Amino acid sequence: MSSRFALSRPGLVSALGAGAEAACARLFAGDTSGMIVESGWLGGAATARVGKFGGALRPLPDDDWHRRHASRNNQLLLAAFAQIEDDFRAVFEYFAVDRIGVVLGTSTSGVAEGEAAFATHTRDGCLPDSFAYEQMEIGDPAVFLARHLGIDGPAYTVSTACTSGGKALASARLLIEAGFCDAVVTGGVDSLCRLTVGGFTALESTTTEICQPLSRNRRGINIGEGAALFLMTAGTGPVTLLGIGESSDAHHISAPEPEGRGAEAAMRAALADAGLAPTDIGYLNLHATATPKNDAMESLAVARVFPDGVPVSGTKPMTGHTLGAAGALEAAICWLALTDPAGRLPPHVWDGHSDPDLPRLDTVAPGRCFAAGRRVAMSNSFAFGGNNLSLILGVSG
Repeated sequence: MSSRFALSRPGLVSALGAGAEAACARLFAGDTSGMIVESGWLGGAATARVGKFGGALRPLPDDDWHRRHASRNNQLLLAAFAQIEDDFRAVFEYFAVDRIGVVLGTSTSGVAEGEAAFATHTRDGCLPDSFAYEQMEIGDPAVFLARHLGIDGPAYTVSTACTSGGKALASARLLIEAGFCDAVVTGGVDSLCRLTVGGFTALESTTTEICQPLSRNRRGINIGEGAALFLMTAGTGPVTLLGIGESSDAHHISAPEPEGRGAEAAMRAALADAGLAPTDIGYLNLHATATPKNDAMESLAVARVFPDGVPVSGTKPMTGHTLGAAGALEAAICWLALTDPAGRLPPHVWDGHSDPDLPRLDTVAPGRCFAAGRRVAMSNSFAFGGNNLSLILGVSG
């Protein structure tokens, strides 16, 4: 059984808004208003439905080093960090700077800035003065945040597609377990760009409708953007990371293993790591991309792991699929549910038409709460290449 690791109140920015209070208000209401239809992501007059943060983002400091790392991705990152800065400053004063790490997940980094720069090059024959290659390096978010904060501990970025944000939490735990760090700033961040919207559209995996996870009418995902950060330390806190399960079935470069055997292995590994039984889990946040194959395999896996049932919901209709940030953002959503005074569960937003070819799961209706004594949540993330992750979080007490 794993040791316990405390997770601070999350900093989060997404289509649900900025901060825990705003996110809670919209999350438990099943609010999909942040999912907008917008042109410009696919070229020509084509439109896409995306989960976009609609608030203002502060510009980065106006010095040469920050200008070389100026990207929407890093602006989202700092907006999330600002919400956990008080927790960070407390450990910054207590631990040596080389004992604090940064581990983040991303899949886009500053690709949007690269897209804009190369569009300028196509038009004008040269790159704009504002462009620097560092903006779009996949490893930039962690290096940027560590230097911005004056941290000298391990700093690296995980990029395993849609498990990246969750894998970052797993890596942060390993750094503390191995004795390299006393505290780690960890989570994920991804910003919208044409590469991902166009890429998933080319795979015929997107829809301009609000996505419909588990529905027989599901047609695909909506890409989103966001950031979610925690400060992780050893021990217990208001919410504790209880268990992590990882697997890699390597079934296919983009399609999931049809029976969900890798997903099942990850969930069972997380339960074993936490020393828990399936009946101890009070809520499961599904990966639930609303693509035909993902929802099919996940439903099969969940039905096998939880034969007695478990309350489930897929929250991507409210945030979009934030890719490299999704694992961290959905862990943050579990954090919000676990600490909600009323114990409310995130509702499953869909049309209510179950797929008759799949096991029927216990989807959460609006207003439903944790059962007494079961404030433990699991969160699933599954990625290209058969990369699978399950996290288990629980309240102390």
